[in-house]
Amino acid sequence: MIAMSELKEGQRAIIVELKTEEEMTDRFLALGMRKGTEIHCLFFAFSGDPIAFEICGCTIALRKKDIKDIMVHRIEEQTSHYKVVLAGNPNVGKSTLFNCMTGLNQHTGNWIGKTVESARGICKKDGEVYEIYDLPGTYSLCSRSEEEKVAEEYLRNETYDCVVVVCDASCLKRNLILCFEMLCMTTSVIVCVNLLDEAQKNGVLIDLNKLQQLLQVPVKGCTARTGDGVEELLLSCKEMKRDHGIEKRTHQAIDVDVVKKAEEVANQVVTYTKENWKERERKIDTILTSKKTGIPIMLCFLFLIFWITLKGANIPSQMLSAGFEQLHLYLKEIATIVSLPKWIDELLLEGIYKVTTFVISVMLPPMAIFFPLFTILEDYGYLPRIAFNLDHAFSKCHACGKQALTMCMGFGCSAVGVTGCRIIDSKRERMIAMLTNCIVPCNGKFPTLVIMSSIMMVSLGIRNSLFSALFLMIMVLLSVAMTWMLSYVLSNTILKGEPSAFTLELPAYRRPQFIKVLVHSFLERTIFVLGRAVVTAIPAGILVWGANHIIWNGTSLMYHMVQWCEPLGRVMGLDGVIVVAFLFGFPANEIIMPIMLMIYSQAGVLFSVNQITNIHQIVLEASWSRKTIVCMCIFLLFHWPCSTTLLTIKKETNSIKWTMLAFVLPTIVGIVLCCFINAISMLY
Repeated sequence: MIAMSELKEGQRAIIVELKTEEEMTDRFLALGMRKGTEIHCLFFAFSGDPIAFEICGCTIALRKKDIKDIMVHRIEEQTSHYKVVLAGNPNVGKSTLFNCMTGLNQHTGNWIGKTVESARGICKKDGEVYEIYDLPGTYSLCSRSEEEKVAEEYLRNETYDCVVVVCDASCLKRNLILCFEMLCMTTSVIVCVNLLDEAQKNGVLIDLNKLQQLLQVPVKGCTARTGDGVEELLLSCKEMKRDHGIEKRTHQAIDVDVVKKAEEVANQVVTYTKENWKERERKIDTILTSKKTGIPIMLCFLFLIFWITLKGANIPSQMLSAGFEQLHLYLKEIATIVSLPKWIDELLLEGIYKVTTFVISVMLPPMAIFFPLFTILEDYGYLPRIAFNLDHAFSKCHACGKQALTMCMGFGCSAVGVTGCRIIDSKRERMIAMLTNCIVPCNGKFPTLVIMSSIMMVSLGIRNSLFSALFLMIMVLLSVAMTWMLSYVLSNTILKGEPSAFTLELPAYRRPQFIKVLVHSFLERTIFVLGRAVVTAIPAGILVWGANHIIWNGTSLMYHMVQWCEPLGRVMGLDGVIVVAFLFGFPANEIIMPIMLMIYSQAGVLFSVNQITNIHQIVLEASWSRKTIVCMCIFLLFHWPCSTTLLTIKKETNSIKWTMLAFVLPTIVGIVLCCFINAISMLY
């Protein structure tokens, strides 16, 4: 029992006792307030007093001091809680259904003891709370890949109220195999036939009522893209009684009877009203996967994504940089007003702030453009075709064609590419993909590569941006070729073995959901990767500031480091400044170029590349040659992964040995190639 004045917004209560003065009691009685009256606290005034209540159907405002002696008993809201698990084959729209149910109320992490990503979300509907778990896509309960193993273990060992088996209406026959396997485990199964709109467009009709009769479990149809049928599915989950007798089995193989049963049921409920309904898809495949056009189209797509990313990121990057610079001025004024000690001022604002904001201004715009574009290709169904086109090349390296997908992810961020290696079933091939993923340039390297291509064209007297783009494309193709070469070397040495069986589903082409792609690619990929980069950039800011301000033998520590690294830099066709910039750029590749320019210009603090009015003049005064530019590009492509990627590799492999190899392998390649180019140039 509490005072009426202590109720919070949204709470309901019943009046138990009125201890007010007689005059006030009469007034409250006139409003309908008596013992047993139900009241609802609606909202508070700006100052928190008075409070608006719903009493006898009317909205009445009362002051706190007038109702502090009215005792009420709070009504606890009774809500039901349901734990729902989504299972299904890959490419059936399971994740789309999950997103439709949960909106942005989601959490991603790793399954306990596993590196496979989990997705959990909350759906609130009509006072009911649904806890939704999205299991990794699996074709059966016979574990092969790490993701399928996680799905099987969860279904067998965890408790839940029901399992929603999501099926693709266009290929129900195959999806029913998993349904029958699930029914062998528990009767708490709801079959959700998704993508009904696509099926109807293709002339594929499903008799849902007959399917429900044959399976003896609830069957619901829906179109998760538009939300049609989702409410009915949730209602079915609510009505489903929890099965406490989940059958546990140590082994369960797909036998002929299960496949035959799935085929018989599908034949009874599926009707095809159009002949050759997949003809359009086949025509597109003949263009995108043919020997003559498959690879050129793939290169054009990638080149277009790179061009849009680099062109589109310029203006927002400059705006962010200008905004952070203006904020820096305000912070400097505040530091002066509060008489902040000089060393703290410089450490916070010239060190940590400068490096962190530079990483954000340079890294955020490209990722915010690249990831959605990449996700659109993924949503459309094109990325598996890339793996299809490149499988032959990777199989020659004794690797897996799915590595092509993780390599493409690495163009956006090497850390994301490493986590994407989970799609590869073979542990050996998965390790090869992780160790070589950082060979292709990530978005942190692209801005520097663009600057280098511009400097190279100027040195050749060429002002056409097309040639700069061509130079950039050559660098990208070189990195892809090196990925194949290192994969071949690893497959014949420490990770020796034959390529595993290659099975890859080529999903139907679908119109991308542009809004959802923008939202989820930004939240799940861009913000996630940016957060890691910012965390690692903060220590870099401290180190940059410290190296410039720690004086030893009359000069800064930064100057001594440059002198120590000068011999190695000269052998590699570089100089000590470039080597030091790479060392300090370990937390994030984005800060390599500005650190290098800072040392050359002797500015003492980090500044944005956008603020440099004559980068060409700076490198010219540093005695750069065309050889220096080429070696700079080569070492930028082939050097140690950033700290974020290494942390991800450590997390994925749980091994210091493989993490160190991921650090050493590309570094050796870069040093050897730079030394070779330098030696050749000296001969001529």
